[in-house]
Amino acid sequence: MSQAAVIDPSEEITRLRAEIEALRQRAEAAEAAADHDVLTPALNRRGFVAAMKNTMAFCQRHGTPAVLLYLDLDGFKRVNDSLGHAAGDAALVHVAKLLMSNLRESDAVGRLGGDEFGLLMLNAGLNGGRDKAQRLAEALEREAFTWEGRTAVIGGSFGVRAYNGHTDPEVWLAEADAAMWVRKKGR
Repeated sequence: MSQAAVIDPSEEITRLRAEIEALRQRAEAAEAAADHDVLTPALNRRGFVAAMKNTMAFCQRHGTPAVLLYLDLDGFKRVNDSLGHAAGDAALVHVAKLLMSNLRESDAVGRLGGDEFGLLMLNAGLNGGRDKAQRLAEALEREAFTWEGRTAVIGGSFGVRAYNGHTDPEVWLAEADAAMWVRKKGR
């Protein structure tokens, strides 16, 4: 007859607790990954829309202003065509980092798709948003992107829309996108 191994209950409980903690950490990491862009340090569209919903609820409850900036990069196709897609990816990372370094920690930056970004600023109105868009456009042109010794200037067209009691983040995004296109066509 073989003897069954005797398991110390306290050791088993300790092992199970460690296993549960490891699973909890993996679940948190998976949740965070679901909201962040796979390429840049910015939120992805899903995460950005979630941030918009939270901001809209806060603004509605507390009467706080907020502003949404919609950025479409100018000259990005030229980077991909002349320097290659790896350079295009690096350029998107460069832009995301530049945007994030020029906003407050309480603000949100999201890559909405392709070469489009959203910036959400709480406690800022339309004039503050327009001023920030102007400064960011200048920073984009001033801080040129360099890839393997070659430099490319990446500009941007911004649409700016203040929170105006919006209840649907997609409507607010569409308004800011439309404002961006008006500016882009006016250039």
